Amino acid sequence: MTILITGATGAVGRHVIATLVGSGEPVRALTRDPQRAALIAGVDVVAGDMTDATTLDGRVFDGVDRAFVFPSDGVDTFVGAASAAGVDRFVVLSSLAAAEEFPRDHGSASQVHHAAVEAAVTSRTDVWTILRPGTFANNLLSWAYAISAGYPIRAPYVQSAQAPIHEADVADAIVAALRSDEWVGQAIAITGPEALTRVEQVAAIAEAIGRSIPLVEITPDEFRAEAAEFIPTPIVSMLLDYWRDTLATPDRVRPVTPLTGHPGRTLAQWARDHRAEFGAA
Repeated sequence: MTILITGATGAVGRHVIATLVGSGEPVRALTRDPQRAALIAGVDVVAGDMTDATTLDGRVFDGVDRAFVFPSDGVDTFVGAASAAGVDRFVVLSSLAAAEEFPRDHGSASQVHHAAVEAAVTSRTDVWTILRPGTFANNLLSWAYAISAGYPIRAPYVQSAQAPIHEADVADAIVAALRSDEWVGQAIAITGPEALTRVEQVAAIAEAIGRSIPLVEITPDEFRAEAAEFIPTPIVSMLLDYWRDTLATPDRVRPVTPLTGHPGRTLAQWARDHRAEFGAA
């Protein structure tokens, strides 16, 4: 039977597809524009829009027995169409915020969005696995322009400590959940293997690209003003709450090892994998 992958052209989706195809699994990728998807050989690429049920026809679901649900817009529409077509097993990418472990999570932009994604699946079937990663290391690519241009990083709460997770570890966890029944009915929190201060995160990138990166600590209000042009206000508030809280209480590490069978990739490894984005030669 075929595994259907949504979010196929993103950083996580590409890793998922490459691993599944490499292990001989039949894989179908859903994307709005197959001509521009540039996916690897061996994957069946089909056109479809998760937000438009009229594009989710038999060609999308024929022979599919399980699906990976990327938490983009249109999840409810997609899962409804998949369920109607007989697909009842889903692996869902959510967020640690959906667990509402901390007061900051309640009503946050991430919690509200991902809780709705989870409900779209759990309200229709009992055969699901939910993966709840903490902060993605890829979020640090927001520093890429400043670093490549030689500008200092301007950041609040630089002594706060997070455990960023490599997108490849998220993908490996998804693959494990898709291929095994062991994780059905579980919501699983995963993070990177170590909690690092933002100072240490900058240092890991500096080591990877072979040059120093100046870091300037700014106030939360300064961050709000500087980010307002690029980041919606609810996201800014969510980020500031997260960084503030992890100043006193660093992120708790939730290893991916039980799922993947290997230790999580370090931030140093992630930084080496993304040297080019930060302007390394």
